[in-house]
Amino acid sequence: MSTHPERRSPVRRLPGGDGPPLRSKVAATLAVLTCAACCALPVLIGAGLLTGAGAALAEQTLPAVAGVLIAAAASFWWLHRRRASRASSPCGCGGSGCGC
Repeated sequence: MSTHPERRSPVRRLPGGDGPPLRSKVAATLAVLTCAACCALPVLIGAGLLTGAGAALAEQTLPAVAGVLIAAAASFWWLHRRRASRASSPCGCGGSGCGC
């Protein structure tokens, strides 16, 4: 099964500009929320909503998840910029050969 460039769905972006794609913004937002949850651990333990074992697990897991989400957001942004620069470049290979 081949993918045709003209059939690809466009990258969804939030209205109001030529900023990063929506998937990059979502991944970055989730990373920020994960960091906030990690910072809220002492409050959750003090309120009795989280036990010591749960806090130990969350203390190890939340920073790793935040790191993966930040890496994903950066990758999405980089891919978006790469595709945009390729699409705007007059140079490349086509049906009539390669050249600028």
